[in-house]
Amino acid sequence: MALGRGLGELLGEVESAYESSNSKNKSGVKKIDVNTIKVNPNQPRKIFDEEKLKELSESIKEHGLLQPIAVIENDDETYTLISGERRLRAHKLALIDEISAIVLDVEKFKLRELALIENIQRDDLNVIELAFCYAQLINEHSITHDELSKRVFKSRSSITNTLRLLQLNSYVQQLLATNKISAGHAKVMLGLSDNEQKIVADSIVGQKLSVRETENLVKELKGKDSKQVKKDKKTINFDFNPLNEVVKTLKANDLKVKAEKNYLKIEIKSQEDIEKLSHYFNI
Repeated sequence: MALGRGLGELLGEVESAYESSNSKNKSGVKKIDVNTIKVNPNQPRKIFDEEKLKELSESIKEHGLLQPIAVIENDDETYTLISGERRLRAHKLALIDEISAIVLDVEKFKLRELALIENIQRDDLNVIELAFCYAQLINEHSITHDELSKRVFKSRSSITNTLRLLQLNSYVQQLLATNKISAGHAKVMLGLSDNEQKIVADSIVGQKLSVRETENLVKELKGKDSKQVKKDKKTINFDFNPLNEVVKTLKANDLKVKAEKNYLKIEIKSQEDIEKLSHYFNI
């Protein structure tokens, strides 16, 4: 079962739109006022590289828009963006009032699905945004990693490893999203505490550590943690001398008693032993 109409059919509509730009058609390329276009609220892309936007803006001013954006028409004569937010932003940056758009006849409830698939397949999402795309598709469509793998043409292991990055804290995710650290660096930090993740991430950025050097740093941190755990678990040896009389009395009643380190053990072998203890402690 396909995930909605999917990217293939969407691209089919785009092809058709190029062949016939008659604006009377349900799907067609037309010029639209940029101020009438609403950004899809479910757009997974959250971070836009300002430098790259400026480069795209200059390219559009010089060469024009080579690939139209995709929108659907709303009831109030506005449009909702399905794909092409970078192109739309670049147009606004270039102070160009109109943009070429393909108007698609798509149900509104399919917006999130189309935006997610379009981004996964065709755009340059950073790895954290990609992970959020995967998570949204899995959660909203109740599909497994294997099913998602077939639908977006990515390997299952790639999807699983990308999703694991969402276990990192927001500080590390931001560094990863802005390419300050690589996915290889990030994977090494999985399982560390938030504070340890920050220490390692800052070391990677400040000292320009390689993935191998990062692995060594994480091993050192885990080694210190292991020593601390052993230290914390060190047995305390208590002084049982104040209980000597109690121990002697219990042993005199044929009860097996052992007092050492941090515990007092009384072995029960029969109901009679319980009666002896009850009598001794006046229970």
